[in-house]
Amino acid sequence: MKIVVIGGTGLIGSKTVAILRQGGHEVVAASPNSGVNTITGEGLKEALAGAQVVIDLANSPSFEDKAVLEFFETSGRNLLAAEAAAGVRHHVALSIVGTDRSDNGYFRAKVAQEKLIVASGIPYTIIRSTQFMEFLGGIAASSADGNLVRLSPGLFQPIASDDVAASVADVALAAPRNGIVEIAGPERAPFNEIVARYLKALGDPREVVRDPEARYFGGRVEEKSLVPLGEARLGRIGLDEWLRRSQAKA
Repeated sequence: MKIVVIGGTGLIGSKTVAILRQGGHEVVAASPNSGVNTITGEGLKEALAGAQVVIDLANSPSFEDKAVLEFFETSGRNLLAAEAAAGVRHHVALSIVGTDRSDNGYFRAKVAQEKLIVASGIPYTIIRSTQFMEFLGGIAASSADGNLVRLSPGLFQPIASDDVAASVADVALAAPRNGIVEIAGPERAPFNEIVARYLKALGDPREVVRDPEARYFGGRVEEKSLVPLGEARLGRIGLDEWLRRSQAKA
């Protein structure tokens, strides 16, 4: 089966491509560096020729509200139009748990992307994931106030990128759901406690402060804003195991 992975050289894309190639599939790792650009449309027709499945893992280079919305709308329209012309039979997209329950600009842009997919008429599966463990350092940095890190006590259930890629590959090889699959890490705990564990494991002396008013990339965090409300596929790698693996690699 020919599978095109848009964003195939990124964190999740490179892992997903490797899994699918090991399974014997013909996989195109598409990115602007390989001459495939979903914003300009460059290379899309050629990359999608003969493809049965397209996995969209593209991400906006800017997280500014207007820029990120423009990115996902333009990229989504161009990609879906090219898929329709190529006769693609399954569109898989990676989104975020809680996109429809948060007021931050990035989440609003992902909602716009999801709406384009649903309206396209192409059989699809949207995978909504919780935040990746690989982003914990960036989250701590964005929430830092001097030596303090202010974070909401809302629930958090981060997932390792290896588990995300495994789920993306599984979904891509299955029949389209024409709906949403949610994935999350195996452990659920308050946001501030998980980041505190992460910093402590790294020997980072910053203190994590529990602050119900703290925002997450501009959005308010309620108790269950960032975790699945219903059934979800759970990853196998817990935070302690992921920290062990990360430190072994380093």
